[in-house]
Amino acid sequence: MNELLSPAPEVDTRPSGAGDAGPGGVRTELPGRTTEALLRELIAFRRDLHMHPELGNQEFRTTAALKSRLEQAGLRPRVLAMGTGLICDVHPDLAESAPRDARPMLALRADIDALPIPDTKDVPYRSTVPDRAHACGHDVHTTAVLGAGLVLADLARAGRLPCSVRLLFQPAEEVLPGGAADAVECGVLDGVGRILALHCDPRVDAGRIGLRPGPITSACDRLEITLSGAGGHTARPHLTTDLVTAAAKVVTEVPALLSRRVDARAGLALTWGRIEAGHACNVIPQRAELSGTLRCLDLDTWREAPDLVHAAVDEVATLHRAKCELNYVRGVPPVVNEPGVTALLREAMTARFGADSVESTEQSLGGEDFSWYLERVPGAMARLGVRPPGDRRTRDLHQGDFDADEAAIPTAVDLLTAAALLDDVTR
Repeated sequence: MNELLSPAPEVDTRPSGAGDAGPGGVRTELPGRTTEALLRELIAFRRDLHMHPELGNQEFRTTAALKSRLEQAGLRPRVLAMGTGLICDVHPDLAESAPRDARPMLALRADIDALPIPDTKDVPYRSTVPDRAHACGHDVHTTAVLGAGLVLADLARAGRLPCSVRLLFQPAEEVLPGGAADAVECGVLDGVGRILALHCDPRVDAGRIGLRPGPITSACDRLEITLSGAGGHTARPHLTTDLVTAAAKVVTEVPALLSRRVDARAGLALTWGRIEAGHACNVIPQRAELSGTLRCLDLDTWREAPDLVHAAVDEVATLHRAKCELNYVRGVPPVVNEPGVTALLREAMTARFGADSVESTEQSLGGEDFSWYLERVPGAMARLGVRPPGDRRTRDLHQGDFDADEAAIPTAVDLLTAAALLDDVTR
C-alpha cells in the first residue's frame, strides 16, 4: 500500500447484482474484474485524495501518489512537463515501449484537480484543506483510471491484454481554457487513436452510466467587461455618462441581441455572475464592471461567438456613451462524442452489467476540457452514476456537500477495462 494512503476501510461497495445479466441484455464474461482486495485499496486511495484536494496545476501530492502506485505495479509513468499530471502506457508485454508498427492506443483520461470551495460534508474523509474540495468527482475519475491501469497490468502479465492502453491523468481541468490543452501540447496524444473519459453524475444511480452520441457538454467562455465614463452627481445625470444605467442595459440587452443573431437551436446563453458599480447613492460612478459566462451547444456558433459578443456589447455601450473594454476569455468547445467510440462504451458496459445498465443522457450546459482531445482524436465521455440507488435527494456538482456512492468505483474500473479489451475488436 502506498504510504500516502489511508488504511483501507472494511466495507462492501459492490453494486447490487454487479456482473449479473440484466433483463434487457446479455452480459459477456470478460477477464479483468475488480477484486475485493483491489476495491478496498481503491476506496482508500479515493478517500485519501478526497482528504487532500489540490487545485489546478498544484496537484503535486496527487501526482506523486499516482506515480508511486503505478511504479509498484511495474509500470513506467511519466510526469508531464507542467510538473503535475502524468501518462502511463500499459503494453501487452509490459515493455517500456511498443513496437514502431503498433496500432494506435486507446487512452483512458482522468482529471485530478479539485475546486476552491469548502467541503461541508460530515464524513471521516472530509477535506483537511480549508476551502478546497473534490466537489466534482475528480477523485473518483482518478481512482477509476488508476484501478483500470492496475487491472490491465495484471492482464498483461497473464498474456491477456490484446493491445496497448495509455493512462492519462490530467491536471487543471477546472482552470480555463483547461489543462487538456496544455497536456495535448505535451504530446499526451502521440500514438493515441481513441480516447475515453467518465464524469460523475449525481442524477444517475451508482452501477449505471449515461451515454449520448454527439454533443454531451456545452462550450463555455468567460466575459469580463469594464465600462468607463464621466461620473457626477445623481442630480445631474445629463452631464455624466450614467454608467449604472449603461451596465444595466448591457446586462439585459446584450443577451437579447445575441438571441436574435444566432439560430435558437445553437443554445447560446450569456449569463452574468457579477456586476459592480458605485459606492454612494448620490454619486454616478466613473467605472462599472461585469463578468459572466457564455455557453453554447453548437460548435460552429461557438467559433463565431467572440465576434458576435464584441459587436453586441459595443453597440449597447456606445448607445449610452460609455467606453468599453471587453476581455473575452476563450474556454472550451463542446464535448462531441464520436458515435463509434460511444458504441464501444455501450458494448463494454453491456458486456459487464447488461444493457439495462445504460441509459440515455441529455446534453449538459456544463463545460469540460475533454473537448480539446476530441479536436485531435475521436473519443467519448460517459456519465458515471454516483447516486445511491433509491436516494432521490437533489445533489449537484460544484457544491460543498457533493459526494459519490463508492459503489461507482468498481463499475467504472470494470467498464474501462472492458472497453480496453473490446477496443481490439471494434475498430
